[in-house]
Amino acid sequence: MALGSEGIAGNRFIAQAAMVMRRNWVFWTTRFTARIALAPFFRLVTRGTEHLPSRGAFVLLPKHQRWVDIPLISLAVPRPLYYIARDDLFHKPIRNWFMRSVGGIPLNRRRPLMTRESLRALEEYLREGEGAVVFPEGTYYMNEMGPCRVGMVRFVFSRFSLPFIPVGDSLRKEECSDTGSDPFRRGTVPGHGDFSEPISLEHHEGD
Repeated sequence: MALGSEGIAGNRFIAQAAMVMRRNWVFWTTRFTARIALAPFFRLVTRGTEHLPSRGAFVLLPKHQRWVDIPLISLAVPRPLYYIARDDLFHKPIRNWFMRSVGGIPLNRRRPLMTRESLRALEEYLREGEGAVVFPEGTYYMNEMGPCRVGMVRFVFSRFSLPFIPVGDSLRKEECSDTGSDPFRRGTVPGHGDFSEPISLEHHEGD
């Protein structure tokens, strides 16, 4: 089946995104900007930060509730991170440049092999001792647990023995009860930060 011009361009930008590493100056500038921009709306509360490795590879497994999860996670973790993100966020040139500059790695969730270069890039970053973020639900589910998409977690499990750290979200349903899913209309509320004890590959080999 032939691809349209947008599809061809999208695949080209995805391939470029997988091959280019994070630009740390963009990451830290964006992080600093996010801290200022989100401060009026969120009070960042972190617990369990002792479970975050100071060096070496690890994978965060956060509960995904809203789009601000990613900048809040970035603010809660002292180390720069890579993020698995859906591939359509990389189809536009400027957005593609920004996403890959802050550590985004595109993934086609329906046809993962179309973004095999992204999987290779993730492997390489983990081998280099980087931290990565994988949302087990794949997309956000406000105030409920969505179905777990285990493919990416299984992919990493099968290749690495490293800490997998579940991350809870301290923004509860009652704290947004007056505003639905938009915390920006309510004022300062607690943000991300419940880091659980790591789980590792060895814990699951006998299951």
